[in-house]
Amino acid sequence: MSAPEIFDRALLARRRDRAAGLVGHVAPILEAAAEMLLDRLDDTTRRFTRALEIGGRGVVAPLLRARGIPLVVSMDLSPRMAALNGGPAVTGDEEWLPFAPASFDLVVASLSLHTVNDLPGALVQIRRALAPDGLFIASLPGLGTLQNLREALIGAEAEVSGGASPRVAPFPELRDMAALLQRAGLALPVADVQELPLAYRSAMGLVADLRAAGEQNTVKARDPRIPPRALFAEAFARLQAETPIPAALPLLMMTGWAPHESQSQPARPGSADTRLADVLGVREQSTGEKAGR
Repeated sequence: MSAPEIFDRALLARRRDRAAGLVGHVAPILEAAAEMLLDRLDDTTRRFTRALEIGGRGVVAPLLRARGIPLVVSMDLSPRMAALNGGPAVTGDEEWLPFAPASFDLVVASLSLHTVNDLPGALVQIRRALAPDGLFIASLPGLGTLQNLREALIGAEAEVSGGASPRVAPFPELRDMAALLQRAGLALPVADVQELPLAYRSAMGLVADLRAAGEQNTVKARDPRIPPRALFAEAFARLQAETPIPAALPLLMMTGWAPHESQSQPARPGSADTRLADVLGVREQSTGEKAGR
């Protein structure tokens, strides 16, 4: 079965293209998020030589090269965004990776997989692009991202036009991430969340940063009509009821390895040589006996 099409990927590519000339305005935010993700590389002694970074918007590739990785290839839906890498770049879709199996020993996706329609399928392709014992790390904006903007727009649209349409993208939940990694065939899956604190003096500043990052609304079910002028005025007034406007970014961090025989494996059932009762210091009970010491 094909994955449901939640996002308009062609529209996303066009907006990323237009944002390529503005993305420098949000480079500090993108760099902070990327550094939080790349800190995961400090937890391993593995040294990487061939890295693919997906959707890094000109920020991730230089950070990887600064860590001594000699070959860093960038891929983005937008050719202009991909070219910001300053090195080898490919225009491509996360849902159809244009790489041979085992092409890389590291794949990094910083804030780039949240608008993929088929995330499980994309993870499977990333797994295939990894060499054995290769590492995949990614961050995605998690549930709660832009929640105050979402609520302000829903409330304003209900008041102005008596209805509401999706104007902020849905975001994934942490509880699904490790299972997705495992389903894709990645070993030693880990998923956790870190928060990047952000705040804005004005609603216009927040919207300008979203535009500069190429993160405008691309939900296919959006209302394509030009919204009434009063809608955003009302939404911004609601949003600015609290100033500075909190916009903390919950980052869902994902880590998984391409399977390799050198990795630790779960023990075979029944292979333990120490009884659990001995470890806990209790008397072993047979079925039906009352628990006791």
